Amino acid sequence: MTHTVTLAGPDPATLTDALRVAGAPGFDRWHEQIRRTGGCADPIRLTGGTKVIDPATKTVLHAYTTDHEPGGVLRIACGNRRASRCPACAWTYAGDTYHLIRAGLTGDPAKGTPHTVRDHPRVFATLTAPSFGSVHNRPGTRPCRCGQRHADDDPALGTPLDPASYDYAGAVLWNNHASDLWRYFTIYLRREIARRAGLTQKAAHEASRLSFGKVAEYQKRGAVHFHAVIRFDGPEGPNSPPPAWASVGLLTDAIHAAADRVRVDVPPAGDQAARILGWGTQLDVQPIGAFGHGEQITEQAVASYVAKYATKAAETTGTVDRRVGNKEALILLGVPDHPRRLIETCLDLHALYPDRKLRDWAHMLGFRGHFSSKSRRYSTTLGALRQVRADYRATQQRQTLGLPDPDEHPESTTLTLAHWTYAGHGHTPGESWLAQSIAREIQLNRETAREELPTYLALEGAAP
Repeated sequence: MTHTVTLAGPDPATLTDALRVAGAPGFDRWHEQIRRTGGCADPIRLTGGTKVIDPATKTVLHAYTTDHEPGGVLRIACGNRRASRCPACAWTYAGDTYHLIRAGLTGDPAKGTPHTVRDHPRVFATLTAPSFGSVHNRPGTRPCRCGQRHADDDPALGTPLDPASYDYAGAVLWNNHASDLWRYFTIYLRREIARRAGLTQKAAHEASRLSFGKVAEYQKRGAVHFHAVIRFDGPEGPNSPPPAWASVGLLTDAIHAAADRVRVDVPPAGDQAARILGWGTQLDVQPIGAFGHGEQITEQAVASYVAKYATKAAETTGTVDRRVGNKEALILLGVPDHPRRLIETCLDLHALYPDRKLRDWAHMLGFRGHFSSKSRRYSTTLGALRQVRADYRATQQRQTLGLPDPDEHPESTTLTLAHWTYAGHGHTPGESWLAQSIAREIQLNRETAREELPTYLALEGAAP
């Protein structure tokens, strides 16, 4: 199926540049490079080349140089996970995260987890921040405290009812210590599990393991909260069954108890009094059912949810996706009032808590942790998934060039010499507009393939 891609018309300068790019002699090769990046919005430009040599005969089997590429550079994907910076690379990152999380739920021997993990107790937990002041919200069927019923896209949602009394300092300090809260939570969780099992911590550790896969998400009010898959394993990790006492009920009770125990002390500084930070009361723990058994919280739903938020950050609250140098820049960037105050608070508190690097993470509203992370034994890693993709492309290239496969012909060893130099990044305005059209075409083709797959499978099953 062929799609016609329609983008908003470019300004005259961009159109002129796009026509220049399209009319250049190397446009077809440029187009091929950008398609290989998935339509990357900010590709890395490299100069250099590679040589594949037979070490026995010193024969050059293949040579490549960027001298003959458009502009004399090779363009590769930037790999940025943020959808606001590069939708194409964020799509790849989200897909990798989906497979990583799902492998830890359904099992995938190729990704380091057996299918038996599907029978291990596992829950989907959401840990949130406490209240820093009343905000506009949608409390079920009731109106907000302000007396209005807000629409889903109302920009007032998440903003304080009374900005003057809102604890902005507490909000950014909580975000800044959120990773510490999570670390203490995992420590206390293991202790609470041992207590409920009637074992010492050492005995509980020898009999079971806990595996985590989590992602951070910003609420509309600008506070971070964590979604986490938490799974019981046996003493050898996912390859061994958990003990008989390891149940969803015990895990759920232990999560609640551990979250209640977590405390992080923030010392007084300047006009800021000492604080004791902890998790909010809105703790939700749901058992994860096997996909297709009718449960509301399924393996696929959890993996999709985590992958969705792995590519988002504080920009979902109205802030910016890069560092801010000073308060004046916030006015020029048009940052809304509530996130602007949170950023300004980070800048003000930096001098009081220099070790917390609040100025560096002001654009993240103070949060300085990883957005997606996992325990070592949960499943595969993002690096391993990328390596599989790189190996596949390397195999394709060897087949195209007629080079020997080292797995099939170990005696045919080859030596690859490479030299690369960074030459910048990004597009010209015209290239950027054309790259957007390529990215959109790729996206539409993916959506069409996804929609047509069930029909294709049904027809294949009905074929004689």
